[in-house]
Amino acid sequence: MTDLFWPGDERAGTLMSDTALLEAMVRVETAWLEGLVDTGLAPESADGDLAGIVTADDLDQLARAAEAGGNPVIPLVQLLRSRVGADPAQWLHRGLTSQDVLDTALILTLADVLDRVLDELRSQVIALAILAERHVATPMVGRTLTQHAVPTTFGVVAASWLDGIVDAAELVIDARTLLPAQLGGAVGTLAATTELARLRELADPPAVADEVAMIAADTLGLRVHRPWHTARVPLTRAADALVTCTDAWGHVATDVATLSRTEIGELGEPAGPGRGGSSTMPHKQNPVLSVLIRRAALAAPALGATMHLASATTGDQRPDGAWHTEWATLRTLGRRSAVAGSQTTELLQGLHVNSERMGVTLDESAEDALAERRGVEELLDAKHDPDPTTYLGITGDLVAGAVERARTFLEENE
Repeated sequence: MTDLFWPGDERAGTLMSDTALLEAMVRVETAWLEGLVDTGLAPESADGDLAGIVTADDLDQLARAAEAGGNPVIPLVQLLRSRVGADPAQWLHRGLTSQDVLDTALILTLADVLDRVLDELRSQVIALAILAERHVATPMVGRTLTQHAVPTTFGVVAASWLDGIVDAAELVIDARTLLPAQLGGAVGTLAATTELARLRELADPPAVADEVAMIAADTLGLRVHRPWHTARVPLTRAADALVTCTDAWGHVATDVATLSRTEIGELGEPAGPGRGGSSTMPHKQNPVLSVLIRRAALAAPALGATMHLASATTGDQRPDGAWHTEWATLRTLGRRSAVAGSQTTELLQGLHVNSERMGVTLDESAEDALAERRGVEELLDAKHDPDPTTYLGITGDLVAGAVERARTFLEENE
């Protein structure tokens, strides 16, 4: 996929694409049908893999037909029933509702996004741990409110980025681990499935209905959970994790964009064919990766807020509009996060650190950068030390702590 409105979108590949959603919905229908057969609610002749019965060639038809019922599941079920045998057609979708299929399909496509993002985060943790250790003693001037402050090291800057990335990664892992299937039937009570078990004269019909849901969830590799038609934490949790990622990436990109300014020149982006050029100023080398990462960081919070607004306005047993708002919002957030994650990995793995320029800038501003030190020295009538590289506080400990945390994270999440 490509998108002229969002340069770099192709980095997300088919994640949360129409094709991915269609395949996921078919997987849900197949898993549920398997559960009905395995528990004896449907005959063995109804079992079968539905994959390939509908394809990308059907997307246009399904998308157009989705408007009539407000979601794509209704025309999908109709199309599947028209293309399978009599028994599968009769038992397909029995006990489910459209929200079950679409929510669970969204969860499956979201799982792919979170897996991709986590892969990027691991690569970023490795790159930043290396940068932090390599530059633990690389002095530079610290900046607060855009102005020179006191000395620090680039290792500390990288360690700060690293902590933010690990924080985000931990949230992504939690969100991914807790992704549940949505299998509740019309109003979340599995009434139709329970009634089928009763009519089949099976012992403990509610337990049978629960077993169907457990089989389907297990087949899909998702957590079993009580129906959450109007309790949208699984989606807001994932959205929050992705927004936290873009926050962390935006922090990195903002620092890189600032420190790569012509008049600063302490950092530089990795070079690439045609990258960073201008249509009219051939001398320019724009920090385009940082620009595009910041774009994602600026846009993501509003998408996360939309997910929370939808969650807050879910009513009855199926929301009228709030549910529908989530689909495209989550797709946009998911794809953009995957793109920004890929761009951040590339940025960090190829980041150019101009240690010499950092040292020169610090030396040139040493008098101002050591103003705080002079104040401390005056308290005890101590002799002034004019060397800014000896006023670095606990920078070594800060880097060591961040790197040790990173190593533990990588060992625990291989």
